Amino acid sequence: MGVVDELVQARVDYERGEWAAALDTWSGVDPDALGIEDLRSAALSAYLLGRSEDAVGHHQRAFRLCEEAGDPAAAVRCAFHIAMILGTTGEAALAGGWTARADRLLEQLPADAVERGYVAFLRLYRHLAAGEFAEAAALAAEATDSGRRHGDPDLFALGLCASGRFAIYLGDVAGGLALLDEAMAAATAGEVTPEVFGNVYCTAIEGCQEISDFGRVAEWTSALHRWCSAMPGLVTFTGQCSVHRGQVMRVQGAWPEALEEFEHAVDRYRQAHTLDAAGLAEGERGDVLRLRGEYDAADAAYQRATEHGHDPQPGLAQLWLARGSPDAAAGAVRRLLAEVSDPVAACRMLPGAVEVLIGVGAVDEARAASQRLDRAAAQIGSTGVQAMAASAAAAVEVASGDAAGSLPYLRKARQLWARVGSPYDAARVRLLTGRALAALGDPGSARAELEGALATFRELGAAPAIEEVERLLAPATLPAGLTAREAEVLRLVAAGRSNAAIAAELVLSEKTVARHLSNIFTKLGVGSRTAAAAYAFEHDLV
Repeated sequence: MGVVDELVQARVDYERGEWAAALDTWSGVDPDALGIEDLRSAALSAYLLGRSEDAVGHHQRAFRLCEEAGDPAAAVRCAFHIAMILGTTGEAALAGGWTARADRLLEQLPADAVERGYVAFLRLYRHLAAGEFAEAAALAAEATDSGRRHGDPDLFALGLCASGRFAIYLGDVAGGLALLDEAMAAATAGEVTPEVFGNVYCTAIEGCQEISDFGRVAEWTSALHRWCSAMPGLVTFTGQCSVHRGQVMRVQGAWPEALEEFEHAVDRYRQAHTLDAAGLAEGERGDVLRLRGEYDAADAAYQRATEHGHDPQPGLAQLWLARGSPDAAAGAVRRLLAEVSDPVAACRMLPGAVEVLIGVGAVDEARAASQRLDRAAAQIGSTGVQAMAASAAAAVEVASGDAAGSLPYLRKARQLWARVGSPYDAARVRLLTGRALAALGDPGSARAELEGALATFRELGAAPAIEEVERLLAPATLPAGLTAREAEVLRLVAAGRSNAAIAAELVLSEKTVARHLSNIFTKLGVGSRTAAAAYAFEHDLV
C-alpha cells in the first residue's frame, strides 16, 4: 500500500472513530507526508487515546506548517489545543507560553476573528488560578459570544460551560445552572468534536458536584458513561467519568462499587499520564474507606491524594478525630475555616468541620460553622447542601443539650436526604433523632430510630457508625463485664441465630463471632448456647 492509500485509509478509520488504527497508520508514515489536517486528526486521536505527548507533538508540527503557510488563524487553533492539553497534564507554565504565542498571532487577524474567542478562553485560566472569578467570567462571556456570532459550536459550548461555573462562583447559582444546562444541550446536539464533548460534560458535572446538586450529577454522569462506553478505545475523560460514577455510588450507598470506580479512575489517569488528576479519586476513596472503618487504608489514600496535589480535608481531619488525635483534627478544620470564604468551597468543607468541632467539644465554634453552612445553603439552594445544613444544625443542638430544638432540623434533614437518596446520611439523621428522643425521655421511640439507623449502617458496612449505635443501644451497665458487642452477640444467640447468621448481621467474620462467644461463655460461667440464652433472658438482655 502506497503512502497515499495509507493516508486515505487513516482518514477513513478516523471518521469511523477507529482512532487507534488511524493513529497507527499516521505514525508509520513519513512525517513530511502529513499535511495540516492529517496532523490535526492524528493529534485528536492521540489525545482521546490518552497519549498526550503524541498529541502535543502532532499539534506542534501542524503549528509550524500553519506558520510556514502564512495561516495565523490555523496556527492559533493549534496553539489553543496545545495549551489546553498542557494545562490538563499539570504543565501550567508551558500552557501559559502557548497562550502567549496564540495571543501574539492575533495581531495578524481581523478584529472580529473567531480565534480571538479561543484565545480569550485560554486567558481565563490565568484569572481562575488567581481566584479572579469576575475577570475570568468576562473572558468566558467573550468566548461564548464569539462562538455564537461565528456559528462555532465548540467555542460556544466551551464558553457557556465556563460561564456557568463562574456564575456559580460569583453567587448566581440559578443562572449558572441554567448556563450549564444550555452548554450540555449544545454538546449533546451532536455538533461538537469529541474532545469538546468530554470537556463540557466533565466540567459541568464537576460544577454540580461542588454544590451537591446530586440530581444533575447522577443524570449527566450516566450520559457521560454511555458516551465513553460507546468508544472502547477511549482513555481521556474515562478517568473523570469513573470519579463521577464513584461519587454517585458513594452517595447512593454502593460503597464497594464506588471503591472499584475510584481505583479504575486512578488506573485511567495513569494511562493518560495525568496523575495530578488522580488526587481527587484518592481523596474520594479515602472518604469511603474512613466511613467503612478501614482507617489504615483511608490514611494511605489520603496521603496519595496529597502527593498528587489534592487537599483531602476535611476527610483527613475526620480520620484523625476517629483515630484519637483531636488536637490535630481541630487544628486542621480551624485552618480551613479561616481560609475558605466563598460558599461553593464552604459547602464541601463545613459539614466535616462541624462534625470535628463537635467531636472535640468546641460546640460554640461548631454552631458558628453550622450557621455559615446555613447561609451557603440559602445562597446555593441545592437539596444536597440544604440537607447538609439541616443535619449540621441538628447535630449542634443535640451536642449543646437542646434536644427539643434539634427536632425541627432533624425532620427537615430527614426529608431532604430522602429526596437526595443518600442512605448513610439519612441513617445519621436517625441516629441523631434517637439521641434527641432519648434525652427527651422517650426511650421507646429513641430505640426504634437507633435500630433503624443500625440496620442501614450494617447494610452499608459502616463499621464506626455501627459501633456508635450499638453503644447507645446497650444498657448503661452490662452484667458480668460484658462489652456492648458481646451483649449484641448474646442477644442474637438468644434469638436462635447461628454463628454464620450473626456474622452476616453484625458485619463480622465467623472467627470473630466465635471469639466473642468464647469470651461470653467465660464471663457468664456457662458452657453452652442454651445456657447463655437463658442468662440473656434472665437479665433482660433480649
